[in-house]
Amino acid sequence: MKLKDIFNHFIDLLYPNLCLVCDENLLQHEKQVCLLCINNFPKTNYHLQKNNLVEKRFWGKVKIERASSFLFFQKGSDFQKLIHELKYRGNQEVGVEMGKMSAVELLNSEEFMSVDLIVPVPLHFKKKAKRGYNQSDLLVKGMAEIMSKPYDLRNLYRKTESTTQTRKSVYERYENTRGIFGVRSPEKFNGKHILLVDDVLTTGSTLEACAQALAEECEDVKISVFTLAVAI
Repeated sequence: MKLKDIFNHFIDLLYPNLCLVCDENLLQHEKQVCLLCINNFPKTNYHLQKNNLVEKRFWGKVKIERASSFLFFQKGSDFQKLIHELKYRGNQEVGVEMGKMSAVELLNSEEFMSVDLIVPVPLHFKKKAKRGYNQSDLLVKGMAEIMSKPYDLRNLYRKTESTTQTRKSVYERYENTRGIFGVRSPEKFNGKHILLVDDVLTTGSTLEACAQALAEECEDVKISVFTLAVAI
């Protein structure tokens, strides 16, 4: 056994690399989540279904080409651990890895693979500075690598810092996000099919506000939506 392998084995004994879902030891090729837990993910498969429940959340509000979510999300579920790791515990790697897993599913969809550009829902710069990163940026980077698509992390931006959406009603969430997004250089998005990406879809008010800003400020733009999870 090489000295490097002995050292790595010693490190694993002191700091075991555990699955974020089941807390079992990860195998050498596994990252963040073990294969068994990945196989048990509550996938929506909405990317293969037109007029799915995610798309219906935007009907009558803003024009969306296609919309889907990778997984179903329920409070208290094992999957919630991944969301907490991504949003509150500084685990940036899990965001990239979950983005890659999501994108593997989209490879089977001609509509989603027809997008020209992948764009994350932006955080206000103050919130991003406090957290250290935007979790949606990480998802986008992972997705772009698998889908071989370009991405833009800056052109769509948040103008003002909104208050937390937690415990707000549907209407309050809409009011809280209305008009808070803008596009720095609309010409970069003109004529493009953009895939908007966020972490968890609840009412859809934030994504709706992003899509509205793109539609109003950019010419001949098409918009599709994808989230890591959809709340049920």
